[in-house]
Formats: sequence, structure tokens, C-alpha cells
Amino acid sequence: MLKIGDIKIDNPVVLAPMAGVCNSAFRLTVKEFGAGLVCAEMVSDKGIVLQNEKSMNMLYIDERENPLSLQIFGGERETLVQAAKFVDKNTNADIIDINMGCPVPKITKCDAGAKWLLDPNKIYEMVSAVVDAVDKPVTVKMRIGWDDDHIFAVKNAQAVERAGGSAVALHGRTRVQMYEGKANWDIIREVKQSINIPLIGNGDVQTPQDAKRMLDETGVDGVMIGRAALGNPWMIYRTVKYLETGELMGEPSVREKIDVCLLHLDRLIALKNEYIAVREMRKHAAWYLKGIRGNANVRNSVNECSTREQLVTLLTDYVTEVEGKMEKESQAV
Repeated sequence: MLKIGDIKIDNPVVLAPMAGVCNSAFRLTVKEFGAGLVCAEMVSDKGIVLQNEKSMNMLYIDERENPLSLQIFGGERETLVQAAKFVDKNTNADIIDINMGCPVPKITKCDAGAKWLLDPNKIYEMVSAVVDAVDKPVTVKMRIGWDDDHIFAVKNAQAVERAGGSAVALHGRTRVQMYEGKANWDIIREVKQSINIPLIGNGDVQTPQDAKRMLDETGVDGVMIGRAALGNPWMIYRTVKYLETGELMGEPSVREKIDVCLLHLDRLIALKNEYIAVREMRKHAAWYLKGIRGNANVRNSVNECSTREQLVTLLTDYVTEVEGKMEKESQAV
């Protein structure tokens, strides 16, 4: 069992806090596939302090998602602490996470996200200020460094621990790498050996076997899965089962994929309204369709859908078509 502060987590499989993706509709769907912990997408500290409507909406948590970690970002101590206090007292998040890994220029230019990776002293000051201000456990998600010449992962993680942080999630890439190249698991292992609080490893976990290998090779306490779960919550389920039993569960059928896609759609509509949800769902539908043969045309058509009815009709007709072809092929054999 993974334990962060006083929060007990049933298994070591964690959904990463992906920006523009990890709203309540997606998180709940992944949670139902067995994730031990789900993480919300990052929210601006200033957005929270100024009570910005979009930021406030991003704080919504369905009680079925817990345990949940809610991530905030910012570059100034005063507003970061204020935002953390608000999350602490006004949401049902279990854990407050601080983003130290976002590589996007508009975030790093504000002295937030991955910019912190260059200054272990700032990490200590900021994390300790938040820890002192809230009751919930405070964690940090970070990268191994800014670039190959500035990899301070061990010092940075130790700064989090000294500041009273309850856990670290570490992505094995530098800021300069963005999401390219290979994640460095050797540095993840070094960090694990240098701290006493839980470490969650992240990067290049594409299969259940990868998750097991990361746990075995680095000694981390948990495995964070991000892009591999997009349109594929079965990755979470299959990983949990594989780690528990050693059994590799089968892939979902085409109908199972589309059924969950449509469940996700309806949750998104309930969360955001049909107009916004259908447009946001286009990218998710493309992810759910990935790997299904002959999906190019339907993926193009998805981008033209503007109502729930259009999207549901398109996807259900496509399933019927694919199943019909598969049945013909099996009869031919």
C-alpha cells in the first residue's frame, strides 16, 4: 500500500495530472478502472486567488474520485500559499500537489512549473511555506532537471523532503526534452535512494510490464501513468491486475472502447454542457479509436461533430460496421 501523509492508497498505480485532460469526467472514468490515486490537472494559483470562473470550475471533484491529488502552480510565494489555503479548506481533495514540471514557456516565464528545477533553495522556501499553511499533505511533481547540464533531481527532492513534503512524483525527462527522447530511470533510482518520503516514478510507462519493470529497477513506491491512459483506461486496469497477480489481461473489444468513450462523453456534458463537451471530446474520441483498424475516416468525421447525437450516431454506426466485418472474416475462416 502506498501512503502519502495520512492518506492510504490501495495500489501504486497513479494517474498523472495532464493539463487539458484530467477533469472530473476523465478522472472518474479512470478511477473506476482501478487507479489507486488520480491527479487533477494543474490550476493557476492566481486564478484561484482571483476566483476566476474557469479556475473555480477546475476545482470540482466528484466524491467517487477520492483519494485525489489537486495540483496548483505559481511562481510567487504569497499567491501560492493563498491558493493552497483555499484548496485546503474549500475542496474535498485529499492531497495538494505543486507543479514543478510543466515545461511550457508561458508557465516557466512566470517563474512557475519547471523553472523551479534550477533552484533547490526556492523549492525549499516555497514548499515549506505551503506545508506550514495547510493541513492536507503536500506533494510535488517535478522533472529530473532543466537540461542535461542542470540536473538537480537529488537536491531538489531532498529540498522537498526537508520542507515537509509528503511525496515526490518524478518524470524522468528534463524540461528541454519536453515529451521527447527517453526517460532516465537511473536518475529516478538515485532520487529514490536519497530520500525517505515516497517517490512515484513517471515516464515511458506504456505497458503493464513497463510499470512492473519501473518498480523493480528503480525501487519507487508508485508508478504514474499519463499519455498511455489517454483513450485507454484499460491500461490502468491491466497494470493494477498485472502488479497484483502477474496476469496480463486482454485488450478491450471495439464495442467496449466505444461504450466507455460514450460514458466519458456524457460525464463531460454533465460537467461542462454539450457545446463545450462535444468539442473537447473530439480529441478523446480519437484516442479511444486509436488501434482500431480503418479508423482514419471516422476520426476525421469526429472533428465535424458538434452535438451529442451526431457523435453517438457516428461511433455506434462505426462499431456495428467493424463488428460486421470481423464476423464475416471469422465465418470465412
